Amino acid sequence: MRLSTRGRYAVMALTEMARRGVEGSGAPMTLAEVAQSQMLSPAYLEQLFGRLRRAGLVRSARGPGGGYRLARPAAEITVAEVVDAVEDTIAGPPEATESPGVPTEQRDLWRELGEQVRLFLSAISLQDVVDGRTLGRAVPVPSALGGEEEGG
Repeated sequence: MRLSTRGRYAVMALTEMARRGVEGSGAPMTLAEVAQSQMLSPAYLEQLFGRLRRAGLVRSARGPGGGYRLARPAAEITVAEVVDAVEDTIAGPPEATESPGVPTEQRDLWRELGEQVRLFLSAISLQDVVDGRTLGRAVPVPSALGGEEEGG
């Protein structure tokens, strides 16, 4: 499954803010600084940060020395929250699950995949990303066949 650039860029931007400790009452970070550090478009970041602000993940500070801060500590913001704030859906386009041309069993497959991705991203905070604690976090789903393979 692939997330759009919106979700990836939002995670990159907020991870950069977390890496620099831009939260609470600390000095805010401008979108130009975020854009430059992550090699992203400032205009695109403006759109993303509007959504992130409405979702309560960042706070804006106006005037000279203004910019954005994380609204909560990085350890309390999950990657799933960031993606949900900027994406229309984490499970992909509605056509993947709602289209009448997609058989029911496949709709269930894509819905379940989206839920697995959500669960995975919900277990990872921005601080986990900053600290490099993301590898080895995937959890295998138990087999519906009862575990062990039968031998012959």
